[in-house]
Amino acid sequence: MEWLNYHHLLYFWTTARLGSVRRAADELYLTQPTVSAQLRALERALGRKLFARCGRTVALTESGQAAFRYAEEIFVLGRELSAVMRGEAEQKRRPRFNVGISDSLHKSTAGRLLEPVSRLSDSWQLCIRVDKLERLAADLAIRHLDLLLTDAPLARNTGVRAHHHLLGGCEIQFLGAPALIRPYQADFPRSLHGAPLLLPTRGTTLRQALDAWLESQGLRPRIIAESDDSAMLQSPARAGQGLVIVHSVVAREVGEMLGVASLGEVKEVRAQFFAVSPERRLHHAATTAIVKSARNQLFAQARSGR
Repeated sequence: MEWLNYHHLLYFWTTARLGSVRRAADELYLTQPTVSAQLRALERALGRKLFARCGRTVALTESGQAAFRYAEEIFVLGRELSAVMRGEAEQKRRPRFNVGISDSLHKSTAGRLLEPVSRLSDSWQLCIRVDKLERLAADLAIRHLDLLLTDAPLARNTGVRAHHHLLGGCEIQFLGAPALIRPYQADFPRSLHGAPLLLPTRGTTLRQALDAWLESQGLRPRIIAESDDSAMLQSPARAGQGLVIVHSVVAREVGEMLGVASLGEVKEVRAQFFAVSPERRLHHAATTAIVKSARNQLFAQARSGR
């Protein structure tokens, strides 16, 4: 049996992580021809093509994606071994559960979806990354992520092999400071005409659905601010500068957190939520817990219309 050359594996892992032989060579303080030669040697040893050329960058083949997952685990274990030997890590190692959160997904909703994992905290180390859906999808493809939570399905042209598991859906509510919503309560939702709104940015699924509904109703609100991060709209909402939209399943807790009240619910605008995984079948215990809790508890009332 031929032993694996771990120097070659390190060069492969660095190149895959950075997406470029040149960048890998710079980080490793080696020349590009040296790195390229070592990558070819690793491919010969494994008997598989690991990279495909994409212009000036490189992309992992299916075999490369599998190799990268093993390399990632090997080097994580190596760092932990060094830490243990230095006395820096005395606790028993727990497996990581890496979750990507689409930046368009309201943070309170994401927190509710992840609640079942917190109850498994003794079993898993939860690692969360919030980013653009496209970048998260790319990391899911190379198994940097175990799961992706989003309020929009992946676009078909991403080229990512992934499976969508519908968690459920709910309506939206408009929330605002008590003094702000008072003039708009009498004729809601017609009163939204000219009302100050704090909205997600254009292009997000929720914003598109809201804009379409406003247009169908002939309503023209005043847009005070837009943000692709819902947390950035909390301060102006708390200060009474505008109304925010939130998913109905978390409207009460968001209202309590911000000190705002509900103006009303719009049943015609619904949001859907997905768990996106690399495999069709759900094997990870934490993923199974998220899907089961969302379907049977969080969105159960919204689904039944109660």
